[in-house]
Amino acid sequence: MCLILLSCNAHPRYRLILAANRDEFHHRPTAPLAFWEDRPDILAGRDVRGGGTWLGITRTGRFSALTNFREPDSLGERALSRGLLVRGFLESRQSPVDYLADLEIEGNRYDGFNLLVGDSRGLYCYSNREGHIRKLSPGIHGPRSLSDLG
Repeated sequence: MCLILLSCNAHPRYRLILAANRDEFHHRPTAPLAFWEDRPDILAGRDVRGGGTWLGITRTGRFSALTNFREPDSLGERALSRGLLVRGFLESRQSPVDYLADLEIEGNRYDGFNLLVGDSRGLYCYSNREGHIRKLSPGIHGPRSLSDLG
């Protein structure tokens, strides 16, 4: 199970404090955390097979993280790689809300996920299983407060 624990605007010095793990299939190849050669403004690990990532930040402070749902009724091979959601936001110039609003329309093309996106103005959460965008309030958030991220 992937987990994310974060502090959002709760510390006077650090606006975002994050602890996360990635619990993916061990045989799935990944590249370690680094600035990407093809996108030097993105700092993230990389899913070698899917081309996306599960957690990343840009030099301008855009941030995104993803957790997956494991579901028996998944789309399987028809599903798009969920790591492309994080990559898409990091590469985008859209506001977090606009990016997630577009995703509300396209979210059914992916197996279950929770996506965090943010910038200097705020941090937002969207799950394609809940179907609505939420702005995170200042405080400490974990699996329950992020709609059972996992």
